[in-house]
Amino acid sequence: MSELEKGLFSDGSVTEIDLPPEFCRYRDEGCELAESCLSCPFPQCLYEQPRGKQRWLKKARDREIVRLYNSKGKGVRELAQMFGVSERTIQRALKISPSNLPQPLLPVNLSKGANRDE
Repeated sequence: MSELEKGLFSDGSVTEIDLPPEFCRYRDEGCELAESCLSCPFPQCLYEQPRGKQRWLKKARDREIVRLYNSKGKGVRELAQMFGVSERTIQRALKISPSNLPQPLLPVNLSKGANRDE
């Protein structure tokens, strides 16, 4: 350890000081989702968010469930067996999916006084 990296206390003990990033040797090894941090497709690291990776994986699973349900015509029981989850989990994923939400019959205008006859 160089003298720059050491900090001396009045009692003679030595500790390491926190160096600025330009003086640190940082290896960008990435994670299992991206080869390196600099080439990561996410705007913020998933590991910096509480349950970030778990939340992202669940959303990806739910998108795949909806895709298989809509395009391949797979049933709830079959999807539950494929993904190793309960039928209720499949139903929840299908219910929450934006593609399965009912579309309004008429365009809704939320501006003030739009639906009044004046």
